Amino acid sequence: MAHNKYEMTMQGQPRGPVPVTSTVINMQPEVSEPDHIVWSLFNTMFFNVCCLGFMAFAYSVKSRDRKLAGDITGAKNYASTAKIMNVTALILGCFFYFVVIFTPISSSCRQPFSVHVNKDSVQ
Repeated sequence: MAHNKYEMTMQGQPRGPVPVTSTVINMQPEVSEPDHIVWSLFNTMFFNVCCLGFMAFAYSVKSRDRKLAGDITGAKNYASTAKIMNVTALILGCFFYFVVIFTPISSSCRQPFSVHVNKDSVQ
């Protein structure tokens, strides 16, 4: 009978008491605290009134860094500050765009249409 090069041999049960060892791994649960970085980037690009969008983006990045470092409390504080700045930037930005864009349009629609004809040129 030909022997296989990778043949397994059965050795049976161990002959004495074998110490049982166990390993415990404490894993922290995955933290899904939002850092509002996408919202902050949007506000930085489109609603950056008084640099609130940029400051919110900076706090969002700090929140993400704290989360990666394992400081959950610090991450929540930075995320909360970023959220407040994002809401403020969004409200002020919408108000600013409303005043700048819609007020001149609506005021030009209220003026009566008039044609100025020079009487000297008409014969």
